[in-house]
Amino acid sequence: MAAVSSLNSTYLHSSFPLSRYPDRKTPLSRVKHNCVSLLNKNHFLNHNDKTRSNSRILSFLHQALRSHALTPHKLLFTKITSSSALDSLLLLCTSLALSFSLFVVDVDPASAFVVTTPRKLQSDELATVRLFQENTPSVVYITNLAAKQDAFTLDVLEVPQGSGSGFVWDKEGHIVTNYHVIRGASDLKITLADQSTYDAKVVGFDQDKDVAVLRVDAPKDKLRPIPVGVSADLLVGQKVYAIGNPFGLDHTLTTGVISGLRREISSAATGRPIQDVIQTDAAINPGNSGGPLLDSSGSLIGINTAIYSPSGASSGVGFSIPVDTVSGIVEQLVKYGKVTRPILGIKFAPDQSVEQLGVSGVLVLDAPLNGPAGKAGLQSTKRDAYGRLILGDIITSVNGKKVANGSDLYRILDQCEVGEQVTVEVLRGDHKEKIPVTLEPKPDES
Repeated sequence: MAAVSSLNSTYLHSSFPLSRYPDRKTPLSRVKHNCVSLLNKNHFLNHNDKTRSNSRILSFLHQALRSHALTPHKLLFTKITSSSALDSLLLLCTSLALSFSLFVVDVDPASAFVVTTPRKLQSDELATVRLFQENTPSVVYITNLAAKQDAFTLDVLEVPQGSGSGFVWDKEGHIVTNYHVIRGASDLKITLADQSTYDAKVVGFDQDKDVAVLRVDAPKDKLRPIPVGVSADLLVGQKVYAIGNPFGLDHTLTTGVISGLRREISSAATGRPIQDVIQTDAAINPGNSGGPLLDSSGSLIGINTAIYSPSGASSGVGFSIPVDTVSGIVEQLVKYGKVTRPILGIKFAPDQSVEQLGVSGVLVLDAPLNGPAGKAGLQSTKRDAYGRLILGDIITSVNGKKVANGSDLYRILDQCEVGEQVTVEVLRGDHKEKIPVTLEPKPDES
């Protein structure tokens, strides 16, 4: 019992207020009542709580016995001549019962008298933990299955060929992810935060911006849409958080800062440039693709898409498609199942080929007659009767904006709308011409 006396007296008095009786001893009837009451409650406590409660009762018994100048030996052989003596005997029985309960639960003798305090976290740590807990239910795991034929049995099997992350967009079951996560899939499986799995159907996708929308028939109470923020007012240096399922592991959180804005990367499917991309040093590993990039308030600001790593490790620079770009694409995919993006309807030569000619612009290789450029009269590259190469038109500007390469042309067209008439300036032979072209929507993608 020596260890009991070393306990914090403030802790003991807060549980058993002996200080209420400064001039007289604690009534033994009160001692008996408190101990029996706590022993009854102990029956419903778990292991850790029972250990702490037993420590408190033993400490109180020690103080009570000491205040009455009693010992278990004296209590045992005290003649029962009054109600106080009977209370003393009941107190001894309570003490013995408590000792037996400590023996049965197999509590470490030292830990029975140790008062543990909960782990304390800093305010920024608490904010990060809260952000992860609140947004994890919105993040899903996507499995890409491909149909493969067994070489021996000729049976067609569905084999996992890739995986990635995604997030819940609305209560209707729409899931947003990267297009390259679902590319080539014969079947798709979505695993929600509670580990329930559902078949997913492709609603639509935009190869040029690497965005896809899926849909699952899951109960609405299991679908928690992610809070959608804005990316127009982002600043370099602000904290960001990436949640995903890297390497097929369960939900994982990585943190970092925005290390750059208005970057440009190329779509993995079409090579078309994706503009205003967010650059971050938060780790984006294989399997993080399609997952959300969040700001410190837990709002979506981008989709984790790619990582640039010269060494091949996952420690390079990460890139995320800004949410302002994603929102417009998702709205069109949900509503129409496709993205209506304007095109000129041409095929152009690689930028390196034009540079070798010593000119700046986009060389038209083919302008089909049924396309916008062909209808307007743009000329394609061809060969004459002797097999000599005759260069087609070289586009140098659109609506007065200079076009030095294919990326410039895509950037300008992204700012235009279907049905809009633009003025295309071309270099034809040794002179320049301005040709009006009416933009048409991009054909449906299969």
